[in-house]
Amino acid sequence: MVQQVTNGIKISVETNFVGTSYHHERLHYAFDYKITIENQSNDSVQLLARHWNIFDSLNNIEIVEGAGVVGKKPILKPGGSHSYRSHCLLTSTLGAMNGYYEMVNFTTTKPFLVQIPTFQLLASGALN
Repeated sequence: MVQQVTNGIKISVETNFVGTSYHHERLHYAFDYKITIENQSNDSVQLLARHWNIFDSLNNIEIVEGAGVVGKKPILKPGGSHSYRSHCLLTSTLGAMNGYYEMVNFTTTKPFLVQIPTFQLLASGALN
């Protein structure tokens, strides 16, 4: 598990190799990941948007941006948390992801960024 705290918001990431599949007539390696967002600050906050950088060992970079996470814009009270699962496809057996969440602090009404730590995506048996 990879973890990081930014501005009182703790991000924890767990990853899993799911298997292979063909997408657009090309072999892809499927991964899923679970993100837990924990509010360790004294203020209520809301996640508004996400920005992902997805890298693979073939030097492909994909950037994904959008509102919320899996269709939600969770509000986190102090001590609260939100978990969700998502997935990605890589064209190689090895990759990584990182990024940030755009959030707003309800007390100050100011937006802020929360870093998503870099986490590795590794297909089973890829290093054998």
